[in-house]
Amino acid sequence: MKLNRTSPIPLYAQIKEILLERIQKGEWEPGKCIPTEAELCESFGVSRITLRSALGELVAEGYLERISGRGTFVTEPHVNQMLKQLTSFTEDTERRGQRPGGIVLKLRTIQANTEMAKKLNIPEEEKIILLRRLRLTDNEPMAVETAYLPTRYFPGLEEEELGGRSLYQLMREKYGLVPTRAIQQITAVPCPSTEAGLLGIAKKSPVLHIYRTTFDQSECVIEEVESYYRGDKYIFQAELAVEH
Repeated sequence: MKLNRTSPIPLYAQIKEILLERIQKGEWEPGKCIPTEAELCESFGVSRITLRSALGELVAEGYLERISGRGTFVTEPHVNQMLKQLTSFTEDTERRGQRPGGIVLKLRTIQANTEMAKKLNIPEEEKIILLRRLRLTDNEPMAVETAYLPTRYFPGLEEEELGGRSLYQLMREKYGLVPTRAIQQITAVPCPSTEAGLLGIAKKSPVLHIYRTTFDQSECVIEEVESYYRGDKYIFQAELAVEH
């Protein structure tokens, strides 16, 4: 693919697509340092400003990473997750042919405060279960999840092995509750220090901060979960249509 200098598409956008194609075809493998800016400028016959615009977008989208004093490197492939079906982390990972795992960081019964009681639609100070887990894909940290669940729906949950297990599967099989729909909010934020340490990334690295409220088949709130997903690993994709 060559640059078309008569095209209405800006040169930097054309360069971006050419470089992205090389990455996606495996010409530049993850962890490989790409040619220097000077080499790429000479190869494409463009200014450094034009080239940097292309590289900047690829860095912003997570395909490339700049390391001071060393160069620009191809990042590991992203997980592209469609936002059209309610599934668990475990189910998503298994569907991609990867091995899910997890480490339980905290599992205990607490009293619901005013805010959490309102979210779960239960009386204030009723008992709830706090489940905090580090989620793994092929043994690599991918997300930190903190779930709050009403104990009225999940007696004995604290006795279960929940490390790498699908919580949604357990809900269906043991408790007869089917996660049917959820309201989810996603925001890009700098990663807090605690979560950054768990995920093995630098403090304030970009992460996807997710709030999810899950409802069962009777429209009862069965889960409130807060998650931090690695921004360098995940792309959440939604399919949109015009409303008629």
